[in-house]
Amino acid sequence: MKLDDETEAMLAGEHGAVRRWAVEHQVMVGRFFDAVDLVPVGQAHIMADTEATGPTGVDFMEELARAPHADRKVKIPTITDPRGVDFKAYERLKQTQSMVDLEARLIKAFEALGVLMTNTCINYQTILPPVRGEHLAFGDTGVVIYSNSVLGARSNFEGGPSALAAALTGRTPRYGYHLDEKRVGTLHFELKHQPTDLSDWGALGGIVGRKTDSYWRVPVITGLERAPNSDELKHFGAAAASFGSVALFHIPGVTPEAPDLHAAFNGGAVPAAEPITADDFDAFYEGYAARGDKVDVVVFSAPQLSLLEMEQVATLMDGRRVHPDTTLMAVTSPEIKAASDRMGLTRRIEAAGGLVLEGVCFYQSYAREMAEANGWSRLVTNSAKLVNIIGGYGYKPTLATMERCVESACAGKVS
Repeated sequence: MKLDDETEAMLAGEHGAVRRWAVEHQVMVGRFFDAVDLVPVGQAHIMADTEATGPTGVDFMEELARAPHADRKVKIPTITDPRGVDFKAYERLKQTQSMVDLEARLIKAFEALGVLMTNTCINYQTILPPVRGEHLAFGDTGVVIYSNSVLGARSNFEGGPSALAAALTGRTPRYGYHLDEKRVGTLHFELKHQPTDLSDWGALGGIVGRKTDSYWRVPVITGLERAPNSDELKHFGAAAASFGSVALFHIPGVTPEAPDLHAAFNGGAVPAAEPITADDFDAFYEGYAARGDKVDVVVFSAPQLSLLEMEQVATLMDGRRVHPDTTLMAVTSPEIKAASDRMGLTRRIEAAGGLVLEGVCFYQSYAREMAEANGWSRLVTNSAKLVNIIGGYGYKPTLATMERCVESACAGKVS
């Protein structure tokens, strides 16, 4: 790999042991993916909740945090994905003090490195949206696919150590979606049925993800009758990334690198379109159906809710009451939680018996342990990403519209 003088100096240890570790890691990753060099990046986003890192990962971060101040500070703006514990709500969810203590240790280590504890997977809606052509080192898959596709920025899926290394060096290996040739459409899907709500957009992402099923393939979607909004694209992208490891998609006339269909394929031949029909949507929903089952928990999470989604939940819950045997939670970022508090949305949701969590994500919050402690099994959500993931934690998931989720929470059974 070609390294510039500053990177060579970091590799030689002239900028301290922490940055030497970071460059060594990046060189190994870059060689694995045949990267020619490192590309400067403008932001880093680190996925590192304590459920994923475990005590060993926390020990590692604390070791970095003990390095001299100048050697350990990040070189570029660096933010974090959701944490595993909301310190204001953990007791109600029957999370343990040991979980809280481990989170507190990791937060302190991150802060010692100069990382901003944004605790969000919707930074593109709340912090500093990337711009077209900006190179990034982002971790969360939903963040990456949105930034690549909707905003035209450039990032691969960066594992926690890789995102941290980029934060410390200001660079990342130049491979994959940092390269023009990898950003060209490879598959073509044509919608014959229009999604109408957020769960439909997530279902569409799940359908496309399953059919794409590769990090290196780029789906192009045509047939939409209108341009989707940010929340709809958020749910679509998060599900496509979850079901198919998809990191980039194009929608001609909507996403910036595809002003038209031919541009999506870089002027090359346009593949025959595979139709996506109402039957595909019906089959997807049927795979997560459980009509009449007792509902243990209703979750709006994965991705975190925007302010508009929080308002929708509050409006649906006005004048209603969550069933006493059901838990409903709306999960959002710290910034949106503060706005929801100020606008009365939090009060309205909690007056109906719901719980508003900030800075966390349900499946990163010791979901299995919460299920065991609370006796939860049947989970209802409008997030296709969550239904794909949460079964691995012992839950029986049901995908439904936001309206049906609230109805189910109030009835205590799947609507």
